[in-house]
Amino acid sequence: MGGVTMPVEIERPESAEEAHAVPEPDVPWVTLVHNDPVNLMSYVTYVFQAYFGYSKDKAHKLMLDVHHKGRAVVSSGTREEMERDVQAMHGYGLWATLTQDRG
Repeated sequence: MGGVTMPVEIERPESAEEAHAVPEPDVPWVTLVHNDPVNLMSYVTYVFQAYFGYSKDKAHKLMLDVHHKGRAVVSSGTREEMERDVQAMHGYGLWATLTQDRG
C-alpha cells in the first residue's frame, strides 16, 4: 500500500462514569471492524484470512457479523497489538477501531 497513514480510532465509553475510568491493564483490548458501503464481502473475508490467518469459515462468519450486525470483534490482546491490527485493517481499506473489552 502507499504511504498513507490513518489515525487509529479508539471507541470512547458512553456513560459519564465510564468516561472518567482509567483503562484497566488486565482488561483486554479488541479490534472492531465496522460495516462500510465500499468493500465487497468477499474482499473482507479475504482480508481476515490473509492478515489474521483465519480459516475461510471463520473469516466468512466474521464478515457476516460485520455485514449484518454492523461490526465484529476480529482480534483481542494488548493495546499495542490492537493498534497494530487497526492500522493493518486501515491499510486494507477497512474501517476499524479499538476499544477495551468490558465484557
